[in-house]
Amino acid sequence: MNVEEIIRTTKKIPLETRTIIHMQLVNNKIMEAISNALKPYGVSLQQFNVLRILRGQKGQPANLSTLNERMVTKMSNTTRLVDKLLNKGYVNRCVCESNRRKVEIGITDQGMKALIKMDNAVSSAEKNVVSNLTQKELRILNQLLDKF
Repeated sequence: MNVEEIIRTTKKIPLETRTIIHMQLVNNKIMEAISNALKPYGVSLQQFNVLRILRGQKGQPANLSTLNERMVTKMSNTTRLVDKLLNKGYVNRCVCESNRRKVEIGITDQGMKALIKMDNAVSSAEKNVVSNLTQKELRILNQLLDKF
């Protein structure tokens, strides 16, 4: 199915507009697949991203500013994301002893175990989304996307 059929138009769409619409449709498909993969774990894509950032800290806590800087999707509600992960037992939060205004967040053992399962589900969803592309096509697509 082409873009025109999906958006149900018969008029000619300029190539630039068609490209942007196409990219938005592909993004929606990707987000839906990953969200569905994470649904059994009760976490959003943004919460999953926070857990991956914390794992990347290799045992060192992170503060909200660090999480915000490293998020794939920049947002202002990182505190709310952390609160939800705290309620699930996936992260812990404590006040820094040297600077009482600084809050440090770390991933728990329970969070690490859940993240491993989530990683497998997301990886499977990602592979499924790009299954119609060869490795060569994926490399070319990445080269084109790097130009943005």
